[in-house]
Amino acid sequence: MAGTDRPGIPGTLDELETPAAVVDLDRMAANLDRMAAYARAHGLALRPHTKTHKTPELAAEQLRRGAVGVTVATPREAEAMASVADDILVAYPPVGRARAERLLALPSRVRLTVALDSVEALRDLSSAATTAGREVGVLVELDLGMRRCGVPTAEEAVALAGEAAELPGIEYRGILFYPGHIREPVDEQGPALDRLQRELDLRLAALRAAGLEPPVVSGGSTPAAYASHRIAGLTEIRPGTYIFNDRTTAEIGACSWDECAYSVLATVVSTAVPGQAVVDAGSKALSREEIRAPDATGFGALLDRREVVVRAVSEEHGILDLSRTDWRPRVGDRVRIVPNHVCVSVNLHERLWGVRGDAVVQSWPIAARGRERVGDEVAAAGD
Repeated sequence: MAGTDRPGIPGTLDELETPAAVVDLDRMAANLDRMAAYARAHGLALRPHTKTHKTPELAAEQLRRGAVGVTVATPREAEAMASVADDILVAYPPVGRARAERLLALPSRVRLTVALDSVEALRDLSSAATTAGREVGVLVELDLGMRRCGVPTAEEAVALAGEAAELPGIEYRGILFYPGHIREPVDEQGPALDRLQRELDLRLAALRAAGLEPPVVSGGSTPAAYASHRIAGLTEIRPGTYIFNDRTTAEIGACSWDECAYSVLATVVSTAVPGQAVVDAGSKALSREEIRAPDATGFGALLDRREVVVRAVSEEHGILDLSRTDWRPRVGDRVRIVPNHVCVSVNLHERLWGVRGDAVVQSWPIAARGRERVGDEVAAAGD
């Protein structure tokens, strides 16, 4: 079949060079609609984390469905998303004056908020904001069980919030936490959610007693997203993976397999070793992240044959385990692999291809991948 009449967009999956990052547009739209409806139904602000897709056009779809703004992790993501979003939360501590100054260089129309957990980051941000002549909001990050970033005690939360409320160029806007440690199957998350609630209640009570009632209480991750209404005091959620979903999300019951919208199109390049097939999607297309779900192994599974898993990966090779199927692929066959962790896989590709069935109907550059300032790579190419 000939290509589409849109320049640069092939007509079918068979015309794509592999490995390729493929998005089922109908599944993605349904995922976006479902989360937007959930947030509206429970009075929660939806601020999706764009680290999953890193694509301004897809952030625009989330905003069109009612998202109050977007979440990012890197200055590059913030710069890319500023092309479509006027309200950006940087959910990563801006340690170092250079990072803070880069964020403060975002367009003045952007309402900027930053999450942090140290006096050092707060003071760097205050200095950069004062120099830039603008105000930046701060959410104090709490550790409620993730053991990654976040102040661990209520007393430290009060102290940091108090300083944020006093420093020039800073507006104290509330608190943030990430419940990424809650990865049990969805129907087994109750005890973990109860523990999180107890810890959150202690921090909220301390902040209120100190006259630092948080206007924003920001939480939420895809694995526990649809339980967010059970967390008293929560005002907004920041799920990211939900737009595409992935194998881990499906294995813990946070989505169905039919709601996995992202896959990596790959070509079978060898069947020489009995019991396996080799595809051209390895760690540089899928990532080497192991699955965090009970009774699951490998680095991905075939979209239309879930029992066939990617048993091993090297840089450019993925090894399909054929021990649980009577399917025997031939060299040249195409397969679509759902990776364990979609966010990492997307970051390994330059472009997303939007499909309906076997037809390729859309394409987007993954503009927020990388670290350089948006536009710098174009300038460098012209040197």
